[in-house]
Amino acid sequence: MNSDLLSELSPEKFPYAWPIFAIVLGYLFCTLSIPSILYVSHDKNLVAEPEDRSSHKRATPTLGGVAIFLSLMLVMTFIGAFLETKIILLVMGAITILFFFGLKDDLASISPYTKMLGQLAAICLLVFLTDTRLLSFSGVFGIYELPYTVSVLFTIFIFLSVINAFNLIDGIDGLAGGVVLNGCLALGIFFFLEKQMSFAIIAAGLFGTIIGFLRFNFSERRKLFMGDTGSLVIGFLMAFLSISFINYHQSAEHVTYHNSAPILGLAVLFYPLADTTRIFFLRIFKYKRNPFTADRNHIHHHYTNLGYSHRRSSFYIVGINLLVIIIAYALRDLDINLQLIALLIYGSVLYTITFIIRLLRERRQKRRYHKKLNTSVKRSTLTSNS
Repeated sequence: MNSDLLSELSPEKFPYAWPIFAIVLGYLFCTLSIPSILYVSHDKNLVAEPEDRSSHKRATPTLGGVAIFLSLMLVMTFIGAFLETKIILLVMGAITILFFFGLKDDLASISPYTKMLGQLAAICLLVFLTDTRLLSFSGVFGIYELPYTVSVLFTIFIFLSVINAFNLIDGIDGLAGGVVLNGCLALGIFFFLEKQMSFAIIAAGLFGTIIGFLRFNFSERRKLFMGDTGSLVIGFLMAFLSISFINYHQSAEHVTYHNSAPILGLAVLFYPLADTTRIFFLRIFKYKRNPFTADRNHIHHHYTNLGYSHRRSSFYIVGINLLVIIIAYALRDLDINLQLIALLIYGSVLYTITFIIRLLRERRQKRRYHKKLNTSVKRSTLTSNS
């Protein structure tokens, strides 16, 4: 009877209902759990106090990631019986590992290298037991199928890069969450159209959970941050969904995005990866210091330095992120190398607009300053001569 019930309620028979159900469950679980987390955080003083680098002005709880993790676990528990159980169980196991490392970092702080060990454990669990990996370069630079060892090592590198990229861009309200919403929406639709319901529903559950979190992240009275607990979990899931999307289109024949899956996956992750690459380059080669040392050189910091609020800065960056995905989709029928070159060009241009605006504003302010200075000097000269 149980097997008959599972068969009758399978996502394949109700393809539209299940993703919507996952979104609603994720939202409800997250919004219902956060008030308790806020109470405990304030009661036990588990908050981030404002510092010189801080963009917040008062003590703020940093355990929003606990709500994100719990919501995702509940969504996957409730819906997992109707999906590919092996994948769901291993994803749950991987994010549980990341949850404990992230929670330890939020509460007591751990070194970047210890945190990376936890990330490697979670990544290897999934890569080796589900064979979730990038099988080839799909013709980029003329490279196709990768040897198994190279494929595994490259996949692990991509996982680490994406996880830490999301960890690093989580610097202003709504930014990391907004980028995740774009990614979940795009990848969720792609998976849904290919009838890959397990992945589509994971994306939907994460989408609903992040909407619930952002409701509080943007709040003035009941604000909280996702912390490392949240950024590690969402970074891992975005890497997993993107790599699974590419893997499916590299391993199956006659699929929709066989010629463009790697570029579409890169477009989804373009902002966090581009910003992190830029930051690491500056820290290593310009400032000669540890690339994990915090500073205020991220793209979102340049927006806030221009005077934009957190909400407005996140809105602009997330909007550009969505535009990059849409352009990548529109160019999906081009040769894959042309798609990559185009992505690097229009993506870089769109994300450097803020620096151009800032440079023009600073030059205009300098001209005004020198003009006023020259005017005051002339006036003082005329006054002294008279």
